[in-house]
Amino acid sequence: MMVLLAFAPFFLFAVVERLASVTAGLLCGTMVSLLLIVRDVVSPNRKARVLEIGTAIVFAALSAYHLLTGASWSMVGVRLRVDTGLFLIVLTSLAIRMPFTLQYAREQVRPEVWSSREFVHTNYIITGVWAIAFLVMVVADLIMLSMPGLPLRVGIWTTVIAIVGAVKFTQWYPDRARV
Repeated sequence: MMVLLAFAPFFLFAVVERLASVTAGLLCGTMVSLLLIVRDVVSPNRKARVLEIGTAIVFAALSAYHLLTGASWSMVGVRLRVDTGLFLIVLTSLAIRMPFTLQYAREQVRPEVWSSREFVHTNYIITGVWAIAFLVMVVADLIMLSMPGLPLRVGIWTTVIAIVGAVKFTQWYPDRARV
C-alpha cells in the first residue's frame, strides 16, 4: 500500500515532535514530504500526488509560521493543526473530484479500469472513510485541548484506532465492492 508511504511525514513528525521538539517535528515533516515529491518528479513513471503536495504545503506553512512568529504550541495544539491540515487535504481532494486514494489505486490496476464507474466510486468511498478517520483525530485533539487533564495516551490511541481502521477498510472494501 503505497498510500501509507505518503503518511511518512506525519508519522515522522509525531515521533520527532514527541522525542525532540515541535520545531524539529515540523521541519522533519516538511523535509520528508518534499523528498516524496522530488522522488515522484524524478521517477519516470510517477507524478506528484494530491496528498503529497498538500502535505508539503501544510508542513511548510506550519514550519514557516512557527519559526517566523515564535508561536508556542503545545504538543496537542500542533497536532490539532497538522491533523486539521490532513483533514482539509482529503476534503480538497474530494472537492476537486480527485479522491486522494485514486492516484494510488491506479498504480495497482490496468489503465482500462481507471475510468470505470465502480473503480472511481470505490475510491470516493475509501477517501470518505479516510476523511472520517482524520475528522475523528481532529475531534480527539480538540477534546485533548479542552480537557488538559486527560492522559495523552487517549489522543494517541484514538489516532491509532482511526488510522488502523481506515487502513483495514482500504484493504477490505475494494474486494467487497466487487461482490
